[in-house]
Amino acid sequence: MARTVWDSTVGKKTVMAVSGLIMLLYLVVHMIGNLKIFFGAGEFDHYAHWLRTVGEPFMHYEWTLWLVRIVLVVAVVAHATSAYQLSRRDIKARPSKYLHKKARASYATRTMRWGGIILGLFIVWHILDLTTGTVHAGGFQEGHPYQNVVDTFSTWYGNVIYIVAMLALGLHIRHGFWSAAQTLGAGSRTRDRALKTVANVLALLLTAGFIAVPVGVMTGVVS
Repeated sequence: MARTVWDSTVGKKTVMAVSGLIMLLYLVVHMIGNLKIFFGAGEFDHYAHWLRTVGEPFMHYEWTLWLVRIVLVVAVVAHATSAYQLSRRDIKARPSKYLHKKARASYATRTMRWGGIILGLFIVWHILDLTTGTVHAGGFQEGHPYQNVVDTFSTWYGNVIYIVAMLALGLHIRHGFWSAAQTLGAGSRTRDRALKTVANVLALLLTAGFIAVPVGVMTGVVS
């Protein structure tokens, strides 16, 4: 039964929609947490430490954080896999006249495709930069996330990578939220305008919220 659902186009679109909403929920929480950096190093570092102790003593140290990470990894893989397979299925379904003449993809399709690739590459860089410290500029300090963030956004390339990725994220959310609503049956002729407004507001708030951090470091508000 599960295999039959996954093999269907509707099933893949549903997986894409649900996994996308899971990631969206995480992004809202993550953005709110990031904005704590404007309250100083003590507040931000304390928040980062709290993430590792959520659920104690029932949950062991970092167990809740790892549970969230696992859910996110599953969501990202499911989202990317279903998107890729739907894209391949769409190409195969095109009329034969497109075999030698490439059809022009819609703006939304191109945005989602390239935005997804950019975000995928960004996730890898972001983890290597601020989680493992592998590509971190300067000396990565375990247990001092505030200083690590300041170090990253004190470099021109750190700012460029992050801001470009967040702009791509905003466009991805703008189209993806509305598309997910349609897939899950929330859309209708009377609700479409409201859903598009919510999508635009979410995209704007998340983009602005995330970009506020590097801008804060660049302007000296965060130092």
